Amino acid sequence: MQPRYSSLYWLLLLVVSGLFACRAPKNITYFKDLSDTIPHTEVEQAAYKTPAIQVDDILQVTIQTLDPNATALLNQQGQSVPGGTPAGMPGTAVSGYLVDKDGNISLPMIGKLQVKGKSTDAVRDEIQTKAAALYKDPVVNVRFANFKVTVLGEVARPSSYIMPNEKVTLLDAIGMAGDLTIYGKRENVLLIRESEGKKEFVRFDLNKSNLFTSPYYYLRQGDVIYVEPNKQKVASTDMSQVKRISIMASVLSLLIVVASRINF
Repeated sequence: MQPRYSSLYWLLLLVVSGLFACRAPKNITYFKDLSDTIPHTEVEQAAYKTPAIQVDDILQVTIQTLDPNATALLNQQGQSVPGGTPAGMPGTAVSGYLVDKDGNISLPMIGKLQVKGKSTDAVRDEIQTKAAALYKDPVVNVRFANFKVTVLGEVARPSSYIMPNEKVTLLDAIGMAGDLTIYGKRENVLLIRESEGKKEFVRFDLNKSNLFTSPYYYLRQGDVIYVEPNKQKVASTDMSQVKRISIMASVLSLLIVVASRINF
């Protein structure tokens, strides 16, 4: 092959390779605004606010005494309500006391309690006072049994997750879902929250450390997190784009063959 056509051959080959080359995704590192040369940096963090109990929440209530048999009936947790589990795992039932439409729970021996709008700590103190009239030195614990957060989109394991406690951050939820995939759009993570009958939409940029100062950094029961796919993922699933590239590759391949066989 003559030098002139050899150069054309390699030029066209380079163009074809460029069409299929995977461009390195940008913005895949968290908190890029923090200097990587300073060993210690402090960032303010939003104050944690205990979530308020709402209708349809499920509370787990336990009362411990020196005589376990005395509180056995109460600690049976009343009823079982279907609960979410991570994708691929068998479903389970969440046991606890369901907050009814009037905002009450009904406990054996203790009776009916108004809990809507209160924190689990406040409800614990109320039950502690009532239980002290029935049992000697009772120890009361109250927690959410169905603190569910849903993570969707470009994460390793999109699903609904029951959190082990009520102090859950955005990063905790993303960690439960196995972190973002390389195609996750880190600069535009969407939080969807229902509040007083309305939907709130809040966007986060995981490339920036001001995430920690947001009043939405700590999640509430029922929050939904959606990770949008980046341009690389969209392009990889765009069939029309794939067809265009295939046609261009075929044409360029033909030009390479013709250029390699032309003799003047």
